[in-house]
Amino acid sequence: MANAQQRRQFSAPLTTRPARFTVGRAKGGGWIVQDREGLVGGLFVNEAAALHFAAEECNHNPADICRAATGTVLDFAPLARGAGNIH
Repeated sequence: MANAQQRRQFSAPLTTRPARFTVGRAKGGGWIVQDREGLVGGLFVNEAAALHFAAEECNHNPADICRAATGTVLDFAPLARGAGNIH
């Protein structure tokens, strides 16, 4: 039994770090990019622009970008909170 548990541990991924950016649809039909800390992101008119922004921000590392699940609607958190420091 211990050998089976050891084998499962070695087959687990070495990193469990989540992607830095999530790209998905907004309620109004546009596209949203959000980073996991809520510090970087934006609203975009199309998916290509959103993916381009995310890729530039993470030095084109595909592991740092994930898509929201189909049917999920993202909310741009700073706008939802009414933050006054959006640039």
